[in-house]
Order: sequence, then structure tokens, then C-alpha cells
Amino acid sequence: MSLDVVDLRAFYDSPLGQVAQRLIAKLIRARWDGPTSGLSMLGVGYATPYLAGVQAQRVLAFMPATQGVVHWPCNGHSASALVDPTMMPLPDACVDRILVIHALETGEHPRDLLEEIWRILAPGGRVIIVAPSRTGLWARLDTTPFGNGHPYSRGQLHDLLQETLFLPVFWGEALYVPPFSSASLLRSAPAFERIAGRFSLPGGGVHVVEATKQLYRPIGARRAVRRSVPILEPVLEPVGAARLRGALSGLGPQKGELKAQLGQSRQKT
Repeated sequence: MSLDVVDLRAFYDSPLGQVAQRLIAKLIRARWDGPTSGLSMLGVGYATPYLAGVQAQRVLAFMPATQGVVHWPCNGHSASALVDPTMMPLPDACVDRILVIHALETGEHPRDLLEEIWRILAPGGRVIIVAPSRTGLWARLDTTPFGNGHPYSRGQLHDLLQETLFLPVFWGEALYVPPFSSASLLRSAPAFERIAGRFSLPGGGVHVVEATKQLYRPIGARRAVRRSVPILEPVLEPVGAARLRGALSGLGPQKGELKAQLGQSRQKT
């Protein structure tokens, strides 16, 4: 079930949402720490809290029609639009960086979404996908947006990316802190992330995976398809010809008449 944009905005205005935004944004900035002034960036889903302050040549925010849209940024011309995420109004290979958050787990056709992202992503471009983790506590409680939709395991995300011709280059997790609004718990959230990240502990609330666009299908996939096709060996003489000769040899005097009839039928055909 898709989330409502009003609920998403209210969550990120709350203390728990602000902590979640800071912890996830830290991982995103670590991956996209290079200069972005000459790049075009796109957020798919509800990515505006993570696109604020980004310095790029062009920054857009596309929100699913089932979710709703908000005016963004607050000042100046709007850079947000209400779209069908499986048919985005952009030409091929035109975006350098894409952030997908609150979109993959709530979409009805996640594979179609990733195929459309592959289409608009430029060669050498990168996409970061933030999706709820099946093993995390955030996906088990529906008090936050990450508790809605379909959570993913790492293996499920890997298979989905491989099917849509993406190559993962980074795997990370965030939101190890429990999703409760206790003030003392929120203050200790950075310590949760620091300790869990240092020891690479499982159990994070969301997966943060960065992937690049594959331009060609892997060779192994083509070989697997070829092996599934049955191999036909040529035959010098059909099996039916040998049986016909055996039948003619047992006819005796009638053999000549039968051969003549066969010859006449071949000439007619």
C-alpha cells in the first residue's frame, strides 16, 4: 500500500524522522562525497529531505501518483512533479545520480521501476536505493513509513538488481536504533550507528545499496540459455528409409509395381 505524502512529511518533521534522516543521509553523503556541481540528480519516491542543500546542475524530485506531491523547494521554482514511476517523462540516459527512497517497497511493480531507472540513468551513473530490511525492527512496526510495504532481505535486493542489469558496488545498513520516540533513545542513536557500523552488525532498519548501470548482459546468462536448448545431431539417412527398404524386400514380385507407384507420386508432388 502506498504512503500518503502528508504522512511522510509529518514523519520527517517529527524528532524520530529527523534522526532517521540524519542517519541515512550520512551514508548517502559518504557515497556521493565528490563534486556534484556539474551533475544532474533525481529523487524518486519521497527524497526531498535528502536532496535539500544538494549543489548540482539540476535537481528534480519525482513522486508517485499514488502517493501525492508537495511543492519543493519551498522557495523559487518547483522542482517536484507527480509522475508514474514506471514511465518517467525524461529521455534516455539523462540523469547522473538517482536516489530511490519510499518507492521500491510500496510500488506494485518494483522490477518495472528499476527498469525505468536503468533507462534514464546515464552510463557511468549511480543509483542509491534505500529499502526497509526484513530483519530490522523498523519493518515490523507500522508507526513509521519504513513499516509499510514490502521489506527486503539482502539476497532479494541482489536478485532484483541483477535481473534489471544493475551491479551493486556498496552495501550498507542504517537505523540500528529502535523506532521509538524516547528522547534518551534518540540522543543515543549516533552511538548505535557507530558501534554497529564498526562491527558490521546485522539488524539495521534499512538497506542502503549503491549500484551502477550494466550496459551488457553477463556472459554467464547467455551460456545458461544456450545450454537449455536441445542439441540436434544431423542424420545421414532418415530412419523411415531403412524401414521402407525392409518392407520392399519382403514383397517379392510386387516390389516393382510399388516402386513405380512411389515414383509417380513423387513426380506429381
